[in-house]
Amino acid sequence: MSLLAGPEELPIDDPDATPLATRVVGALAWIIGLVALLSWRPWMFVFVVGVLVSIMLHELGHYVTARRSGMKVTQFFLGFGPRVWSIHRNGIEYGLRALPLGGFVKIIGMTAMDDVDPADEAVTYRRASFPRRLLVITAGSLTHVVVALVTIVGVYAFAGRVQESGRVTVATVAAGSPAAAAGLRAGDAVLAIDHTPVPTEDLFRTTLGSRHPGSFVMLTVQRGGETFDLGATLVQSPYAAKGEVRGFLGVGSDSVQRMPISVGSALVHGPRDLVSGLGQAVVGIARVVNPVNVFGHLTGSNTDISSRPTTLVGAAKMSSDYGRYDGWAGILSLIAALNVSIGVFNMFPMLPLDGGHAAIAIYERTRERKGQRHLADISRLMPLVTIAVVLLAFMFLTGFYLDTFKG
Repeated sequence: MSLLAGPEELPIDDPDATPLATRVVGALAWIIGLVALLSWRPWMFVFVVGVLVSIMLHELGHYVTARRSGMKVTQFFLGFGPRVWSIHRNGIEYGLRALPLGGFVKIIGMTAMDDVDPADEAVTYRRASFPRRLLVITAGSLTHVVVALVTIVGVYAFAGRVQESGRVTVATVAAGSPAAAAGLRAGDAVLAIDHTPVPTEDLFRTTLGSRHPGSFVMLTVQRGGETFDLGATLVQSPYAAKGEVRGFLGVGSDSVQRMPISVGSALVHGPRDLVSGLGQAVVGIARVVNPVNVFGHLTGSNTDISSRPTTLVGAAKMSSDYGRYDGWAGILSLIAALNVSIGVFNMFPMLPLDGGHAAIAIYERTRERKGQRHLADISRLMPLVTIAVVLLAFMFLTGFYLDTFKG
């Protein structure tokens, strides 16, 4: 199992055990939710559909590799909770469940604790060879990586790559801010601060943040074909951490833009950026799960958005902005980034994530002696699994709270 999707050990329940009323309500929830999104936030709708497709492909990765490896699969579902719809084909139940929070593929005999019909023991996950078990359990995350790579290369080839333009462009000016008082406008390019060039957003923000509130700064601005200076007096940043003194101008700006590149360049930059994104995802997730950062965000003492827990609610909110400012390329780029994050997080070595199952497979392989298969006693890990589930639930609820009530 993973945070969103993965091989899941669930009881085989009877479809008829799910009341008809529950199925109807679940189906209506899916339909009404998607129709409401389409009419209210079209770009959010596109993003949600993209996430659902990504989850389905994740499950397909587990499903295909399990079937090709000779393992018996009994269920393939999108969603969790009460069954909404299902159909049986060749001994496998395919269907949809009420809560669109993930999905699962049921492979029999995932652990030594699972009861299996003796006639099916030869086709269980636990009896497959180590390479096949490792392939099946990592297939979901590998699928996310492939989806991200294909999406990134496609966006680069057809829409261009976001890269530094060599100038900071003002996107928004906050009402009543020092920038508004100085006469800055959306579309202006800020070339320098106090006659020192600021060609990148990072340098622009760092330079402003290093100035104390009350400092007077001279901005060299380009508007159309005209270049001139504007003076502004900074105020205390409302986004500064408690006790931090930081200057604030009051503009939304960026120094990057999507620039066309050739297909050949897309094939070169796509894999490079993916590898970089994988590394950033590992570091980013480690910061997000840090309890100090989590409590800092809950108390308001931490305002660093890069270390803030988030959920699909927060990502969906972001999707509207991405779509509005960057169209299809922005939405697809966000979906690619989400696939990278899910793929990396899902391989963290703790149950019930896929990475936990992979760690167990590796452990069992190291304990084999003279071809004698060793099956780990999962019951001894249940206290750790319980702790992991509680931590995941806490992270999810924290992210949901921050996404919903803290914007």
